[in-house]
Amino acid sequence: MTELPNDHAPYGVADAWKLLTEWTQSESLRKHSLAVEACVTAMGEAEAARLGLCERERDDFINLYTTTALLHDFDYERHPTPEEHPFVGVRELERLGWPAALRTAILAHAQYSGVPRVTHLDKALFACDELAGFLTACALVKPSRSIADVEVAGVRKKLKDKAFARGVNRDDVLLGAAELGVDLDTQIAFCLEAMKKRAAELGL
Repeated sequence: MTELPNDHAPYGVADAWKLLTEWTQSESLRKHSLAVEACVTAMGEAEAARLGLCERERDDFINLYTTTALLHDFDYERHPTPEEHPFVGVRELERLGWPAALRTAILAHAQYSGVPRVTHLDKALFACDELAGFLTACALVKPSRSIADVEVAGVRKKLKDKAFARGVNRDDVLLGAAELGVDLDTQIAFCLEAMKKRAAELGL
């Protein structure tokens, strides 16, 4: 891949998408990244509003959230083991000059990395990752296969069903909301709303 000039940082969404699609051929993994991005971007927008950022600061702030979410699993298809993911990807991101805050959040979203979640971005990515995957699964078992028909109560019920979407770590979903200081229903509702706004793009 051609390296981007150093003065290009912070890199944009198009750069993140290009890197993601170079490394990830699986449509489902790409859609997962987009689902997580929808949720994390919405959290970034809410946090920017809470902080009262000016327009330029707001744009840069949200760009960081969006690109971090798009790239959080970009190396997973090539390097799916805990020994390699997300470490291989983060080394590549460092080589290409992506921001340290982005790389730290990506490391921190893996519980086994040993990297603590300190910033709001760190916590937002972790809180949205497993949950976005679970909400997608909830949508796909609906007769309509539509996120529009997914409700908070139904999500809570399915979280208790260990046979459903077994690959989703329920503990991470619960811990993610707790680290953000919100109750689980609030987090589910927030992410559902974010994904519903992007339903066409997500194929849901």
